Amino acid sequence: MHDLRFEFSAPLWLYSGKGAWHFVTLPPDAAREIKFFNASAKGFMPIAVTATIGKTTWKTSVFPDRKSGSYLLAVKADVRKEEHISAGQEVSVRIKLSVD
Repeated sequence: MHDLRFEFSAPLWLYSGKGAWHFVTLPPDAAREIKFFNASAKGFMPIAVTATIGKTTWKTSVFPDRKSGSYLLAVKADVRKEEHISAGQEVSVRIKLSVD
């Protein structure tokens, strides 16, 4: 088993549906690697990750997104508050996931 690690910057965006969810879309190269190493993940199956924005690290999952062809990282309110970030801002993200 080894870890895949990604570092990138992307805009934080607000989902237009119910719930006021905030997301960051992973870059295409990260999505390709995640799909390659998780080929058995089908449909809307989430993939467990450890995410870091600023000094805040949390365990969560990334979810496949048909629209972008990538994965989405939900950024919960506690993280947004702690890091003083809001929709429309560019955020620096680190993601780590373990693969076989």
